[in-house]
Amino acid sequence: MKCMLCESLSLTHICSTCQETFLTPSIYKRKILNNIEVISFYKYNDIKDLLHTKHTDIGYYVYSILANNSLKLFAENFEYSSLLSSIAIDDNVNSGYSHTAILNKALKSRYIKPEFNRLRAKNPVSYSGKSREFRLMNPRDFTFKHSSTKEIILVDDIITTGLTLTQAINTVHKNNLNALFCLTLADASIK
Repeated sequence: MKCMLCESLSLTHICSTCQETFLTPSIYKRKILNNIEVISFYKYNDIKDLLHTKHTDIGYYVYSILANNSLKLFAENFEYSSLLSSIAIDDNVNSGYSHTAILNKALKSRYIKPEFNRLRAKNPVSYSGKSREFRLMNPRDFTFKHSSTKEIILVDDIITTGLTLTQAINTVHKNNLNALFCLTLADASIK
């Protein structure tokens, strides 16, 4: 097959040279509700075309590559005093897979236990390309199923306004859990 980025022959959808050149993660941080930190690994504009594959046939492979190049490395270097759970935002299966579940799975490590099917939106509205006002008028209305730990990490693919993560944080707090921080692949606010 050909690499999606350079079109060289490759055994993966993105060759190792392009992964090293274009997908080496950086750390971007911002704070949202109650001073909770959101750590992102890429600028949205740098990987926008790759993120848009999430509802296509190759999205599974692209998200797996992105997760391994960022979240997996983060988890391998992360240390904490006890075991935490990572919980993906709305890990429903669409197009044959869940892109947030792929990200969450990459976090499995000595200190992080990925949990699935925990945080689901009752309102399946898409926020993609929508204004802050639209997002405020159409809350995701999350439901939460139990977690095996009291301290968690929330995981999503993109942060734009921060409203989805804020709603998720409020939901887990109502369930007496502590959201330590959030992880996203990309931050749309970074230029």
